[in-house]
Amino acid sequence: MPAADLVLTGSRVRTLDPARPEATAVAVKDGLIVAVGGEPDVQDWRGPGTETVDLAGATLTPGLVDSHSHPVWGLEMSTGLDLSAVRDLDALRAALAGAQRDEEGWIVAWGLDHNAFGGRAVDRALIEDAVAGAPAFIRLYDGHSALASGAALQAAGITGPRTFAQRSEIVCDAEGRPTGHLIEHAAMDLVGAIVPRPSYAERRARLGELLSAMAATGLTGAHVMDLGGDCLELLAAVEETQDLPVRLLLAPWCMPGAGTAELDELVALQKESGRLWRVGGVKFFMDGTVEGGTAWLEHADCHGQGTEAFWPDPAAYTEAVRHLHTAGVRTATHAIGDAAVRHVLDTVESLGAGGRLRHRVEHIETLPEDQIARFAKLGVIASMQPPHTAYTRADHTDEWSKRLGDERAARAWRCRDLRDAGAVLALGSDWPIAHYDARQVLATARAPRGAAEAGRSLTGLMSLEGCTTHAAVAAGEQDVSGRIAPGLRADLTAFGLDPVEAPADEVAEAPVRLTVTGGKITHRG
Repeated sequence: MPAADLVLTGSRVRTLDPARPEATAVAVKDGLIVAVGGEPDVQDWRGPGTETVDLAGATLTPGLVDSHSHPVWGLEMSTGLDLSAVRDLDALRAALAGAQRDEEGWIVAWGLDHNAFGGRAVDRALIEDAVAGAPAFIRLYDGHSALASGAALQAAGITGPRTFAQRSEIVCDAEGRPTGHLIEHAAMDLVGAIVPRPSYAERRARLGELLSAMAATGLTGAHVMDLGGDCLELLAAVEETQDLPVRLLLAPWCMPGAGTAELDELVALQKESGRLWRVGGVKFFMDGTVEGGTAWLEHADCHGQGTEAFWPDPAAYTEAVRHLHTAGVRTATHAIGDAAVRHVLDTVESLGAGGRLRHRVEHIETLPEDQIARFAKLGVIASMQPPHTAYTRADHTDEWSKRLGDERAARAWRCRDLRDAGAVLALGSDWPIAHYDARQVLATARAPRGAAEAGRSLTGLMSLEGCTTHAAVAAGEQDVSGRIAPGLRADLTAFGLDPVEAPADEVAEAPVRLTVTGGKITHRG
Protein backbone atom coordinates (compact mmCIF):
# COMPACT_ATOMS: atom_id res chain seq x y z
CA MET A 1 0.00 0.00 0.00
CA PRO A 2 1.16 3.65 -0.45
CA ALA A 3 2.93 5.18 2.54
CA ALA A 4 0.58 6.40 5.23
CA ASP A 5 0.21 10.04 6.26
CA LEU A 6 -0.08 9.09 9.93
CA VAL A 7 0.79 5.93 11.85
CA LEU A 8 -0.29 5.43 15.46
CA THR A 9 1.64 2.79 17.40
CA GLY A 10 2.11 1.54 20.95
CA SER A 11 -1.55 1.47 21.90
CA ARG A 12 -4.32 -0.86 22.84
CA VAL A 13 -6.75 -0.36 19.98
CA ARG A 14 -10.39 -0.99 20.84
CA THR A 15 -11.66 -1.11 17.29
CA LEU A 16 -15.33 -1.97 18.06
CA ASP A 17 -15.05 -3.89 14.80
CA PRO A 18 -16.23 -7.52 15.25
CA ALA A 19 -13.88 -8.63 12.46
CA ARG A 20 -10.86 -7.52 14.49
CA PRO A 21 -11.76 -6.35 18.03
CA GLU A 22 -8.23 -5.37 19.08
CA ALA A 23 -4.94 -4.25 17.58
CA THR A 24 -1.90 -2.20 18.53
CA ALA A 25 -1.31 0.04 15.50
CA VAL A 26 -3.32 2.00 12.92
CA ALA A 27 -2.36 3.66 9.64
CA VAL A 28 -4.12 6.67 8.12
CA LYS A 29 -4.00 8.20 4.63
CA ASP A 30 -6.12 10.90 2.97
CA GLY A 31 -8.47 11.07 5.93
CA LEU A 32 -9.24 7.35 6.00
CA ILE A 33 -8.02 4.37 7.99
CA VAL A 34 -5.97 2.25 5.57
CA ALA A 35 -4.60 -0.45 7.87
CA VAL A 36 -5.15 -1.92 11.32
CA GLY A 37 -2.59 -4.32 12.74
CA GLY A 38 0.36 -4.83 15.07
CA GLU A 39 3.81 -3.43 15.62
CA PRO A 40 5.45 -5.71 13.00
CA ASP A 41 3.21 -4.11 10.34
CA VAL A 42 4.30 -0.55 11.06
CA GLN A 43 7.50 -0.68 9.02
CA ASP A 44 5.54 -1.53 5.87
CA TRP A 45 3.18 1.43 6.37
CA ARG A 46 5.74 4.20 6.74
CA GLY A 47 7.45 6.36 4.15
CA PRO A 48 9.52 9.56 4.11
CA GLY A 49 6.50 11.78 4.77
CA THR A 50 4.77 9.64 7.38
CA GLU A 51 4.20 11.08 10.85
CA THR A 52 4.51 8.35 13.47
CA VAL A 53 3.04 8.84 16.95
CA ASP A 54 3.91 6.41 19.72
CA LEU A 55 0.92 6.42 22.06
CA ALA A 56 2.97 4.82 24.85
CA GLY A 57 0.32 2.41 26.06
CA ALA A 58 -2.73 4.63 25.57
CA THR A 59 -6.08 3.14 24.58
CA LEU A 60 -7.19 4.12 21.08
CA THR A 61 -10.90 4.09 20.30
CA PRO A 62 -13.10 5.25 17.46
CA GLY A 63 -13.51 9.02 17.64
CA LEU A 64 -16.05 10.16 20.22
CA VAL A 65 -19.21 11.81 18.92
CA ASP A 66 -21.58 14.04 20.91
CA SER A 67 -24.97 12.97 19.60
CA HIS A 68 -26.77 16.14 20.71
CA SER A 69 -25.05 19.51 20.83
CA HIS A 70 -25.50 23.18 19.91
CA PRO A 71 -22.02 24.54 19.18
CA VAL A 72 -23.17 27.38 16.91
CA TRP A 73 -26.48 28.46 18.44
CA GLY A 74 -24.91 27.81 21.82
CA LEU A 75 -22.49 30.68 21.25
CA GLU A 76 -25.44 33.01 21.84
CA MET A 77 -27.11 30.81 24.45
CA SER A 78 -23.93 30.95 26.54
CA THR A 79 -23.34 34.69 26.19
CA GLY A 80 -22.85 36.83 29.27
CA LEU A 81 -22.73 35.87 32.94
CA ASP A 82 -22.44 32.14 33.62
CA LEU A 83 -24.87 31.26 36.42
CA SER A 84 -24.41 27.51 36.29
CA ALA A 85 -22.74 27.48 39.73
CA VAL A 86 -25.60 29.42 41.40
CA ARG A 87 -27.49 27.24 43.87
CA ASP A 88 -29.91 29.60 45.67
CA LEU A 89 -31.69 32.92 45.38
CA ASP A 90 -29.20 34.86 47.51
CA ALA A 91 -26.34 33.75 45.26
CA LEU A 92 -28.37 34.68 42.19
CA ARG A 93 -29.09 38.16 43.47
CA ALA A 94 -25.46 38.67 44.43
CA ALA A 95 -24.27 37.54 41.01
CA LEU A 96 -26.66 39.88 39.21
CA ALA A 97 -25.83 42.81 41.49
CA GLY A 98 -22.16 42.40 40.61
CA ALA A 99 -22.72 41.70 36.93
CA GLN A 100 -21.08 43.91 34.34
CA ARG A 101 -23.49 45.52 31.91
CA ASP A 102 -22.73 45.44 28.21
CA GLU A 103 -22.24 48.52 26.06
CA GLU A 104 -25.99 48.98 25.70
CA GLY A 105 -26.65 48.63 29.41
CA TRP A 106 -27.99 45.05 29.37
CA ILE A 107 -27.30 42.29 31.86
CA VAL A 108 -27.31 38.99 29.98
CA ALA A 109 -26.86 35.69 31.81
CA TRP A 110 -27.30 31.98 31.19
CA GLY A 111 -27.24 28.51 32.73
CA LEU A 112 -29.46 29.19 35.77
CA ASP A 113 -30.76 26.06 37.49
CA HIS A 114 -34.50 26.11 38.27
CA ASN A 115 -33.65 24.73 41.69
CA ALA A 116 -32.01 28.05 42.60
CA PHE A 117 -35.46 29.55 43.20
CA GLY A 118 -36.05 27.15 46.10
CA GLY A 119 -39.55 26.25 45.00
CA ARG A 120 -40.65 29.86 44.46
CA ALA A 121 -42.31 30.86 41.19
CA VAL A 122 -39.86 32.28 38.65
CA ASP A 123 -40.65 36.00 38.90
CA ARG A 124 -38.80 39.21 38.06
CA ALA A 125 -39.83 40.60 41.46
CA LEU A 126 -37.14 38.38 42.96
CA ILE A 127 -34.35 40.11 41.03
CA GLU A 128 -35.51 43.64 40.14
CA ASP A 129 -33.59 45.38 42.92
CA ALA A 130 -30.47 43.31 42.15
CA VAL A 131 -30.38 44.49 38.53
CA ALA A 132 -31.12 48.08 39.59
CA GLY A 133 -33.42 48.94 36.70
CA ALA A 134 -31.25 47.44 33.97
CA PRO A 135 -32.78 45.42 31.16
CA ALA A 136 -31.84 41.85 32.11
CA PHE A 137 -32.33 38.60 30.22
CA ILE A 138 -31.49 35.39 32.07
CA ARG A 139 -31.63 32.09 30.23
CA LEU A 140 -32.47 29.15 32.48
CA TYR A 141 -30.37 26.03 32.11
CA ASP A 142 -32.94 24.05 30.09
CA GLY A 143 -32.79 26.42 27.11
CA HIS A 144 -36.59 26.50 27.01
CA SER A 145 -37.29 29.28 29.50
CA ALA A 146 -35.93 32.63 30.60
CA LEU A 147 -36.46 35.42 33.12
CA ALA A 148 -36.67 39.01 31.90
CA SER A 149 -36.58 42.13 34.06
CA GLY A 150 -39.21 44.85 33.83
CA ALA A 151 -36.97 47.03 31.70
CA ALA A 152 -36.33 44.14 29.29
CA LEU A 153 -40.05 43.44 28.98
CA GLN A 154 -40.70 47.12 28.31
CA ALA A 155 -37.99 47.24 25.65
CA ALA A 156 -39.62 44.25 23.92
CA GLY A 157 -43.11 45.76 24.15
CA ILE A 158 -44.43 42.92 26.30
CA THR A 159 -47.33 44.13 28.41
CA GLY A 160 -49.50 41.03 28.76
CA PRO A 161 -50.23 37.52 27.49
CA ARG A 162 -50.07 36.56 23.81
CA THR A 163 -51.14 33.65 21.66
CA PHE A 164 -48.52 31.68 19.73
CA ALA A 165 -48.63 29.07 16.95
CA GLN A 166 -46.54 26.76 19.14
CA ARG A 167 -46.85 25.99 22.85
CA SER A 168 -45.26 29.07 24.39
CA GLU A 169 -46.28 31.38 27.20
CA ILE A 170 -45.69 34.81 28.62
CA VAL A 171 -46.46 34.02 32.24
CA CYS A 172 -48.70 36.67 33.83
CA ASP A 173 -50.04 37.25 37.32
CA ALA A 174 -53.70 37.35 38.31
CA GLU A 175 -53.97 40.94 37.02
CA GLY A 176 -52.51 39.99 33.63
CA ARG A 177 -49.12 41.59 34.26
CA PRO A 178 -46.06 39.71 32.93
CA THR A 179 -43.99 38.15 35.68
CA GLY A 180 -40.94 38.07 33.41
CA HIS A 181 -41.03 34.27 33.10
CA LEU A 182 -40.95 33.39 29.40
CA ILE A 183 -41.62 29.77 28.52
CA GLU A 184 -40.57 28.17 25.23
CA HIS A 185 -38.96 29.60 22.12
CA ALA A 186 -41.62 31.92 20.71
CA ALA A 187 -42.02 33.75 24.01
CA MET A 188 -38.29 33.90 24.71
CA ASP A 189 -37.57 35.19 21.22
CA LEU A 190 -39.58 38.36 21.86
CA VAL A 191 -36.85 39.54 24.20
CA GLY A 192 -34.01 37.50 22.71
CA ALA A 193 -34.46 39.34 19.40
CA ILE A 194 -33.50 42.68 20.98
CA VAL A 195 -30.77 41.44 23.32
CA PRO A 196 -27.35 42.61 22.08
CA ARG A 197 -25.61 39.66 20.47
CA PRO A 198 -21.93 38.94 19.87
CA SER A 199 -20.55 40.29 16.61
CA TYR A 200 -19.98 38.04 13.62
CA ALA A 201 -16.22 38.26 14.08
CA GLU A 202 -16.50 37.37 17.76
CA ARG A 203 -18.73 34.37 17.07
CA ARG A 204 -16.41 33.17 14.31
CA ALA A 205 -13.46 33.29 16.67
CA ARG A 206 -15.37 31.71 19.54
CA LEU A 207 -16.58 28.87 17.32
CA GLY A 208 -13.04 27.88 16.44
CA GLU A 209 -12.00 28.08 20.10
CA LEU A 210 -15.02 26.07 21.23
CA LEU A 211 -14.52 23.27 18.72
CA SER A 212 -10.83 23.05 19.66
CA ALA A 213 -11.81 22.80 23.33
CA MET A 214 -14.27 20.06 22.45
CA ALA A 215 -11.56 18.16 20.58
CA ALA A 216 -9.38 18.36 23.69
CA THR A 217 -11.95 16.20 25.51
CA GLY A 218 -11.74 13.55 22.79
CA LEU A 219 -14.59 14.70 20.57
CA THR A 220 -14.23 14.18 16.83
CA GLY A 221 -17.86 14.80 15.87
CA ALA A 222 -21.15 16.32 17.00
CA HIS A 223 -24.76 16.03 15.90
CA VAL A 224 -25.87 19.66 15.88
CA MET A 225 -29.56 19.94 16.70
CA ASP A 226 -30.19 23.33 15.12
CA LEU A 227 -29.44 25.40 12.04
CA GLY A 228 -30.50 29.01 12.00
CA GLY A 229 -29.43 32.53 11.19
CA ASP A 230 -26.01 32.75 9.58
CA CYS A 231 -24.87 29.32 10.76
CA LEU A 232 -23.91 28.03 7.31
CA GLU A 233 -22.10 31.25 6.47
CA LEU A 234 -20.20 31.05 9.76
CA LEU A 235 -19.11 27.46 9.18
CA ALA A 236 -18.04 28.21 5.63
CA ALA A 237 -16.04 31.21 6.87
CA VAL A 238 -14.20 29.14 9.46
CA GLU A 239 -13.35 26.54 6.81
CA GLU A 240 -11.80 29.24 4.63
CA THR A 241 -8.83 29.35 6.99
CA GLN A 242 -8.84 26.01 8.80
CA ASP A 243 -10.40 22.58 9.02
CA LEU A 244 -13.01 22.25 11.73
CA PRO A 245 -11.54 20.41 14.73
CA VAL A 246 -14.86 18.56 15.12
CA ARG A 247 -16.98 17.06 12.33
CA LEU A 248 -20.52 18.53 12.41
CA LEU A 249 -23.84 17.04 11.27
CA LEU A 250 -26.58 19.69 11.36
CA ALA A 251 -30.37 19.37 11.63
CA PRO A 252 -32.49 22.50 10.98
CA TRP A 253 -35.70 22.97 12.97
CA CYS A 254 -39.21 22.30 11.73
CA MET A 255 -41.71 24.22 13.85
CA PRO A 256 -45.51 24.06 14.11
CA GLY A 257 -47.30 25.64 11.19
CA ALA A 258 -44.77 24.49 8.59
CA GLY A 259 -46.51 23.83 5.28
CA THR A 260 -45.43 22.02 2.13
CA ALA A 261 -43.25 24.91 0.96
CA GLU A 262 -41.37 25.09 4.25
CA LEU A 263 -40.91 21.33 4.33
CA ASP A 264 -39.54 21.32 0.80
CA GLU A 265 -37.08 24.06 1.80
CA LEU A 266 -35.86 21.76 4.59
CA VAL A 267 -35.44 18.98 2.04
CA ALA A 268 -33.42 21.28 -0.20
CA LEU A 269 -31.16 22.25 2.70
CA GLN A 270 -29.94 18.65 2.94
CA LYS A 271 -27.56 19.26 0.04
CA GLU A 272 -25.55 21.87 1.94
CA SER A 273 -22.11 20.77 3.10
CA GLY A 274 -18.49 21.72 3.65
CA ARG A 275 -15.32 19.72 4.16
CA LEU A 276 -16.18 18.59 7.68
CA TRP A 277 -19.81 19.63 8.06
CA ARG A 278 -23.03 18.80 6.34
CA VAL A 279 -26.77 19.17 6.80
CA GLY A 280 -28.29 15.77 7.51
CA GLY A 281 -31.76 15.61 9.05
CA VAL A 282 -34.47 17.79 10.54
CA LYS A 283 -35.17 18.56 14.20
CA PHE A 284 -38.70 18.62 15.65
CA PHE A 285 -40.07 19.48 19.09
CA MET A 286 -42.92 17.38 20.44
CA ASP A 287 -42.77 19.04 23.85
CA GLY A 288 -40.68 21.30 26.08
CA THR A 289 -39.26 20.58 29.53
CA VAL A 290 -40.50 19.16 32.81
CA GLU A 291 -39.32 22.14 34.88
CA GLY A 292 -41.08 24.57 32.57
CA GLY A 293 -44.35 22.65 32.73
CA THR A 294 -44.23 22.01 28.98
CA ALA A 295 -43.21 18.35 28.82
CA TRP A 296 -46.14 16.52 27.20
CA LEU A 297 -47.34 14.02 29.79
CA GLU A 298 -50.04 11.38 29.74
CA HIS A 299 -51.27 12.79 33.05
CA ALA A 300 -50.84 16.35 34.32
CA ASP A 301 -47.80 17.15 36.44
CA CYS A 302 -48.11 18.12 40.09
CA HIS A 303 -48.86 21.74 39.06
CA GLY A 304 -51.70 20.64 36.79
CA GLN A 305 -49.63 21.31 33.66
CA GLY A 306 -48.04 19.27 30.88
CA THR A 307 -51.05 17.86 29.06
CA GLU A 308 -50.51 19.64 25.73
CA ALA A 309 -48.06 18.97 22.91
CA PHE A 310 -45.65 21.56 21.52
CA TRP A 311 -47.43 21.10 18.19
CA PRO A 312 -51.01 22.19 18.97
CA ASP A 313 -52.13 19.63 16.38
CA PRO A 314 -50.01 16.51 16.90
CA ALA A 315 -51.40 15.01 13.70
CA ALA A 316 -49.77 17.85 11.76
CA TYR A 317 -46.42 16.82 13.26
CA THR A 318 -46.99 13.28 12.04
CA GLU A 319 -47.75 14.46 8.53
CA ALA A 320 -44.66 16.67 8.49
CA VAL A 321 -42.48 13.72 9.51
CA ARG A 322 -44.13 11.59 6.81
CA HIS A 323 -43.42 14.26 4.16
CA LEU A 324 -39.75 14.39 5.10
CA HIS A 325 -39.48 10.61 5.39
CA THR A 326 -40.88 10.20 1.88
CA ALA A 327 -38.22 12.65 0.66
CA GLY A 328 -35.51 10.52 2.31
CA VAL A 329 -34.80 12.93 5.16
CA ARG A 330 -33.97 11.65 8.63
CA THR A 331 -35.66 13.25 11.65
CA ALA A 332 -34.87 13.82 15.31
CA THR A 333 -37.67 14.78 17.71
CA HIS A 334 -37.29 16.38 21.12
CA ALA A 335 -39.61 14.34 23.35
CA ILE A 336 -39.15 14.43 27.11
CA GLY A 337 -42.57 13.46 28.47
CA ASP A 338 -44.19 10.04 28.19
CA ALA A 339 -47.03 11.24 25.93
CA ALA A 340 -44.54 12.95 23.61
CA VAL A 341 -42.40 9.83 23.34
CA ARG A 342 -45.44 7.66 22.68
CA HIS A 343 -46.63 9.96 19.88
CA VAL A 344 -43.24 9.90 18.15
CA LEU A 345 -43.14 6.10 18.35
CA ASP A 346 -46.68 5.92 16.97
CA THR A 347 -45.64 8.23 14.13
CA VAL A 348 -42.64 6.13 13.16
CA GLU A 349 -44.72 2.96 13.40
CA SER A 350 -47.15 4.47 10.88
CA LEU A 351 -44.28 4.81 8.37
CA GLY A 352 -43.86 1.05 8.13
CA ALA A 353 -40.65 -0.93 7.85
CA GLY A 354 -38.94 1.86 5.90
CA GLY A 355 -38.80 3.93 9.08
CA ARG A 356 -36.31 1.63 10.79
CA LEU A 357 -33.11 3.34 11.95
CA ARG A 358 -34.02 6.57 10.21
CA HIS A 359 -35.74 8.47 12.99
CA ARG A 360 -34.69 9.27 16.53
CA VAL A 361 -36.08 10.58 19.80
CA GLU A 362 -34.10 13.12 21.84
CA HIS A 363 -33.96 13.22 25.67
CA ILE A 364 -36.60 10.63 26.78
CA GLU A 365 -36.47 11.68 30.41
CA THR A 366 -39.39 9.67 31.79
CA LEU A 367 -40.30 6.46 29.97
CA PRO A 368 -43.11 4.05 30.92
CA GLU A 369 -42.47 0.33 30.90
CA ASP A 370 -44.75 -0.41 27.96
CA GLN A 371 -42.77 1.86 25.60
CA ILE A 372 -39.26 0.48 26.17
CA ALA A 373 -39.47 -2.51 23.84
CA ARG A 374 -41.00 -0.40 21.05
CA PHE A 375 -37.70 1.38 20.39
CA ALA A 376 -35.99 -1.82 19.29
CA LYS A 377 -39.09 -3.27 17.67
CA LEU A 378 -39.65 -0.18 15.48
CA GLY A 379 -35.97 0.64 14.99
CA VAL A 380 -36.36 4.06 16.60
CA ILE A 381 -33.04 5.44 17.83
CA ALA A 382 -32.88 6.72 21.42
CA SER A 383 -30.68 9.79 21.92
CA MET A 384 -30.05 10.64 25.57
CA GLN A 385 -27.86 12.97 27.63
CA PRO A 386 -26.65 11.42 30.91
CA PRO A 387 -25.15 14.69 32.27
CA HIS A 388 -28.70 16.08 32.59
CA THR A 389 -29.19 13.81 35.59
CA ALA A 390 -27.06 16.26 37.60
CA TYR A 391 -30.00 18.68 37.74
CA THR A 392 -32.00 16.17 39.80
CA ARG A 393 -31.66 14.75 43.30
CA ALA A 394 -31.92 11.20 44.57
CA ASP A 395 -34.47 12.23 47.23
CA HIS A 396 -36.72 13.82 44.58
CA THR A 397 -36.60 17.29 46.17
CA ASP A 398 -35.52 18.93 42.92
CA GLU A 399 -37.94 20.81 40.63
CA TRP A 400 -37.85 18.11 37.93
CA SER A 401 -38.82 15.35 40.34
CA LYS A 402 -41.37 17.42 42.27
CA ARG A 403 -43.13 18.31 39.02
CA LEU A 404 -43.41 14.68 37.97
CA GLY A 405 -44.09 13.04 41.32
CA ASP A 406 -42.28 9.99 42.67
CA GLU A 407 -43.74 7.41 40.28
CA ARG A 408 -42.68 9.17 37.09
CA ALA A 409 -39.44 10.45 38.59
CA ALA A 410 -38.52 6.82 39.26
CA ARG A 411 -38.56 6.28 35.47
CA ALA A 412 -35.73 8.76 34.94
CA TRP A 413 -33.24 8.35 32.09
CA ARG A 414 -33.73 4.64 31.46
CA CYS A 415 -30.59 4.25 29.37
CA ARG A 416 -29.76 0.75 30.54
CA ASP A 417 -33.32 -0.51 30.14
CA LEU A 418 -33.32 0.66 26.52
CA ARG A 419 -29.96 -0.98 25.80
CA ASP A 420 -31.03 -4.23 27.47
CA ALA A 421 -34.15 -4.19 25.29
CA GLY A 422 -31.97 -4.02 22.17
CA ALA A 423 -32.39 -0.34 21.28
CA VAL A 424 -29.77 1.81 19.59
CA LEU A 425 -28.71 4.39 22.21
CA ALA A 426 -26.70 7.42 21.14
CA LEU A 427 -25.25 9.59 23.93
CA GLY A 428 -24.50 13.31 24.13
CA SER A 429 -24.28 16.42 26.28
CA ASP A 430 -26.77 18.93 24.81
CA TRP A 431 -24.17 21.68 25.27
CA PRO A 432 -24.64 24.38 26.57
CA ILE A 433 -27.38 22.73 28.67
CA ALA A 434 -24.59 20.55 30.10
CA HIS A 435 -20.85 20.74 29.59
CA TYR A 436 -19.53 19.43 26.28
CA ASP A 437 -16.78 17.34 27.90
CA ALA A 438 -17.13 13.92 26.24
CA ARG A 439 -15.52 12.25 29.23
CA GLN A 440 -18.37 13.48 31.42
CA VAL A 441 -20.85 11.87 29.04
CA LEU A 442 -19.00 8.55 29.26
CA ALA A 443 -18.71 8.76 33.04
CA THR A 444 -22.28 9.79 33.89
CA ALA A 445 -23.70 7.12 31.60
CA ARG A 446 -21.98 4.64 33.90
CA ALA A 447 -22.68 6.53 37.13
CA PRO A 448 -25.96 8.48 36.73
CA ARG A 449 -26.74 11.17 39.28
CA GLY A 450 -29.79 12.34 41.15
CA ALA A 451 -33.11 10.76 40.32
CA ALA A 452 -31.59 8.31 37.82
CA GLU A 453 -31.15 4.95 39.51
CA ALA A 454 -27.61 3.65 39.82
CA GLY A 455 -28.88 0.19 38.94
CA ARG A 456 -29.69 1.48 35.46
CA SER A 457 -26.12 2.51 34.66
CA LEU A 458 -24.46 1.45 31.45
CA THR A 459 -21.38 -0.75 31.31
CA GLY A 460 -18.12 0.81 30.20
CA LEU A 461 -18.49 -0.77 26.77
CA MET A 462 -22.09 0.39 26.36
CA SER A 463 -21.06 3.91 27.28
CA LEU A 464 -18.26 3.93 24.69
CA GLU A 465 -20.60 2.47 22.06
CA GLY A 466 -23.09 5.27 22.76
CA CYS A 467 -20.50 7.81 21.60
CA THR A 468 -19.14 5.72 18.71
CA THR A 469 -20.94 2.82 17.01
CA HIS A 470 -24.44 3.77 18.17
CA ALA A 471 -23.83 7.44 17.39
CA ALA A 472 -22.86 6.38 13.87
CA VAL A 473 -26.14 4.49 13.45
CA ALA A 474 -28.04 7.53 14.72
CA ALA A 475 -26.46 9.58 11.94
CA GLY A 476 -26.94 6.91 9.28
CA GLU A 477 -23.15 6.73 8.99
CA GLN A 478 -22.50 3.22 10.31
CA ASP A 479 -20.84 2.24 7.02
CA VAL A 480 -18.24 5.02 7.22
CA SER A 481 -17.65 5.69 10.91
CA GLY A 482 -17.97 4.47 14.50
CA ARG A 483 -15.37 1.68 14.20
CA ILE A 484 -11.65 1.38 13.52
CA ALA A 485 -11.41 -0.58 10.29
CA PRO A 486 -9.82 -0.08 6.86
CA GLY A 487 -11.84 2.21 4.62
CA LEU A 488 -13.59 4.06 7.43
CA ARG A 489 -13.05 7.68 8.45
CA ALA A 490 -9.90 8.34 10.43
CA ASP A 491 -11.71 9.84 13.42
CA LEU A 492 -9.86 8.57 16.50
CA THR A 493 -9.51 9.24 20.23
CA ALA A 494 -6.61 8.11 22.44
CA PHE A 495 -7.03 7.99 26.22
CA GLY A 496 -4.39 7.66 28.91
CA LEU A 497 -6.51 4.88 30.41
CA ASP A 498 -8.99 2.30 29.15
CA PRO A 499 -12.43 4.01 29.11
CA VAL A 500 -14.14 0.61 29.20
CA GLU A 501 -12.36 -0.91 32.19
CA ALA A 502 -11.33 2.12 34.27
CA PRO A 503 -13.70 3.33 37.04
CA ALA A 504 -16.21 5.96 35.93
CA ASP A 505 -14.74 8.69 38.14
CA GLU A 506 -11.34 8.17 36.53
CA VAL A 507 -12.83 8.24 33.04
CA ALA A 508 -14.37 11.64 33.84
CA GLU A 509 -10.85 13.08 34.17
CA ALA A 510 -8.98 10.77 31.81
CA PRO A 511 -5.99 12.27 29.98
CA VAL A 512 -6.75 12.64 26.27
CA ARG A 513 -3.46 11.86 24.58
CA LEU A 514 -4.58 12.44 21.00
CA THR A 515 -7.65 13.39 18.98
CA VAL A 516 -7.72 12.84 15.22
CA THR A 517 -10.51 14.12 12.97
CA GLY A 518 -10.49 13.34 9.27
CA GLY A 519 -6.94 12.04 9.55
CA LYS A 520 -5.59 15.27 11.07
CA ILE A 521 -4.45 15.65 14.65
CA THR A 522 -6.72 18.19 16.37
CA HIS A 523 -5.41 17.74 19.92
CA ARG A 524 -2.23 16.44 21.54
CA GLY A 525 -2.24 15.86 25.28
